[in-house]
Order: sequence, then structure tokens, then C-alpha cells
Amino acid sequence: MKVTAGGRRAVTSLPGRDGVPQGGSEADASVAGIVILLIEDDFGDAVLVREYLDGSDLDARLDHVDTLRHAQEFAGAPECILLDLHLPDAYGLDGLRQVLQRWPRAAVVVLTGLDDAATGSAAVAAGAQDYLVKDQVDEAVLARTVRYAVQRKRVQIAERRLGDSRLQADENTRLQRGLLPKPLLDDVTVTVASRYLPGQQRSLLGGDFYDVVQTADGTVHALIGDVCGNGPDEAALGVGLRYGWRTLTLAGLRKADRMRLLEQVLVAERPHDGLFATACTVGITPGRDEVILLSAGHPAPLIITAGGAYPAPITYGPGLGMAPGRARWRESRIAVPAGAGLLLFTDGVIESFADDGTRLGEDRFLEIAGRLSHIVDPDEYVDVLLADIQRGDAGRHNDDTAVLYVRWPTA
Repeated sequence: MKVTAGGRRAVTSLPGRDGVPQGGSEADASVAGIVILLIEDDFGDAVLVREYLDGSDLDARLDHVDTLRHAQEFAGAPECILLDLHLPDAYGLDGLRQVLQRWPRAAVVVLTGLDDAATGSAAVAAGAQDYLVKDQVDEAVLARTVRYAVQRKRVQIAERRLGDSRLQADENTRLQRGLLPKPLLDDVTVTVASRYLPGQQRSLLGGDFYDVVQTADGTVHALIGDVCGNGPDEAALGVGLRYGWRTLTLAGLRKADRMRLLEQVLVAERPHDGLFATACTVGITPGRDEVILLSAGHPAPLIITAGGAYPAPITYGPGLGMAPGRARWRESRIAVPAGAGLLLFTDGVIESFADDGTRLGEDRFLEIAGRLSHIVDPDEYVDVLLADIQRGDAGRHNDDTAVLYVRWPTA
């Protein structure tokens, strides 16, 4: 028995069958079976509980404290708590509420007298797993009650985790809808194919984002970008940047002005100063062979023709957030051959692994993109392209991959 300076029992490790006191530390909880904490001010009742447990088939270890205050100081991690509802420093459901708050993962069985069974029922309604009337307890009843209480608590925890997982899945779905928009197009002659592949062993999308909208003057605007990193902060920031870009584009702002305002959004919303994003925008006028490109540190799109593929000549500016307030971006006007398309992508594509275990890189990606350029349908082209890359990668890649393929009629 451990005695405090004032002479009152603090924690009693009641002896087992072999006479050796049972420990109360969290470290040896895995040695025994169910760890039980008995909060009972009557030492005689506590001894009876020990005897009942010793005589049962329940694999358990019992620790005993005589007040709720001493229970709050208990350093172990009990899986079941036997709680007397009449303690010197707590009475009735008030003590139960404190125990449930202190050990939310523990099964609680309250102990009542013959004339207090109604309080036991109220305790179950308030969160306890069960109650026992002291004068009606024996070895079998105690073992069965503790065993069932622990199982019910485990089921409750599992159900709560399942509910949390479903809630998180719903939140992830909403976030993914924000990252993967539907093109806002009026011109049916413009075809768009897009794909987003999360990194290895992740279902939640990361910081890659893209969008396609058509303004009132008929210009088709495309965006692809990548927030550095792939956690929830980066994903949320990617959604914010995409929504901001769509709003600014529909409002008619010039490309450079859009980049400047998007950088302001990023700087205001990023969780730390080191976070930045790259982005590339394209302006396409159906019926014309000229497109306007602007890159904030993002890889240049590929021009896909019937004879192959090659990078679009482009003037690069710094990524968003890399030089806040000082960055300048310049538009590049380029001619696109008749019947060609533009393939926008994030660096997750070129950072995939090849068959030999090295990174795919820009040159080999360009070779694959050119080899498949005979495929006219954008959806089929993108699917075959990504399948070819994934075949060589064999699941080793852990970054997100996004591609956006746009084709339109030219003069």
C-alpha cells in the first residue's frame, strides 16, 4: 500500500494470487490483460472486488484509489474504471462526469447500493457502460460486466472513428471538387481533357490545381499550378488560388494583374513564409493560331502536333510568393500550328520514375508525349500518356500529377 504524507491511501496496488502487488504504471499495461482502476473509499469493498477478480476467469489487473482527487493523479491508462458513486469528494453523477472527462476512452462501470439502482440507470444514460449493485455482485457477475463494458466501449470508439473517417471523406470530397473543376466553356469546338493523380498512398489531393474558363469575348483561358507541398494546407491554398483566378479572369483582368493579385492571396493565406506556388496561364482565341502564355515559375506547356511535341517558347517569371511585391511577369505570344493542342502539366509528371529507376525528366517525358501525338482525341491521349508514365513508375512516385490538354480549331 502506498501512503501519502497525510496518512491517507493514494494508490493501492492490491496483491494478486501470488501475493505480489500489482503495478499501476502505463508501461506494463501490456503485460496483463484488462487494466482496471477501482475508485472506492471503502477498503473492505475494494478487497472484495480483488477477491472476486481473483476467483474469476478474467485476465485483469486491479489498481485502487479511495478518492476522485487521487484518481485524477493516477498515472496509468485504465481500460475499465469501477466507480463508487458515493465518494468523500464526489457524489453521484458529478463524479461520473469528471471520470468520463479524465478517461474518455475507458469503459466505466458505476457501483451503487441496493436503494440506489435508479442512479445507476441514470449513470448509464449519462455515459457509463453499465452499473453494479454491490450486494448483488459475485465473481461471475463482475467478470461478465467488466468484459462486456470493455467490449461496448471498444465498439463505441470504433464507431466514432468510422464516423470521423466518413466525415473526413466527405470533407476530402468537397476539397477535391474545389481542386478539380468543370470547365466553364460555351464553345463546343474547344475540347479539354484533364486528369489528377494523387501521390503514392494518398487519396486526398495535394496542392496541384487547374481550371478552364471562357470569357464573354470568346477567349478560352486555361490555368495550371502547383503549391509547394502536398498536405492539407497546400491543398486548401490551391483551392483558394483556383477560385481567385477564375474570379479575376471572368472579371476581365489582364494576365499579369491576375498573377499579382493571386500572389497577394497566397502571401495572405500561406501558413509560413517558405510556401510558394508556380502557375502557368494560357489565353486561346478559337479560330486563331496565336496563344498568349504567362508563367510564374511553372514548366512551359507542350505543343502537341501530328508530327511530335515540343515545349512552347515562354518567358519565365518568379513563382508566386518567392519575391512578394517585387515580381514581374511578361506575356509570351506564340504561334501554334493548325490542328495542334497544348498540354499543360505539373512537375509531378517529369519527377516520376522511369523503368531504370531514375527520374523520368523533361527529355524522356517529351519523347513519350511526342510518340503518342498521333492520338487525336484529348481524353484518349491523356489516358495513354499517363498509363505509359505510370507503367514505368510502378507506384514509386509520391508527388501529385496533374495534366490539362486543350485543343481548338485554328484558321
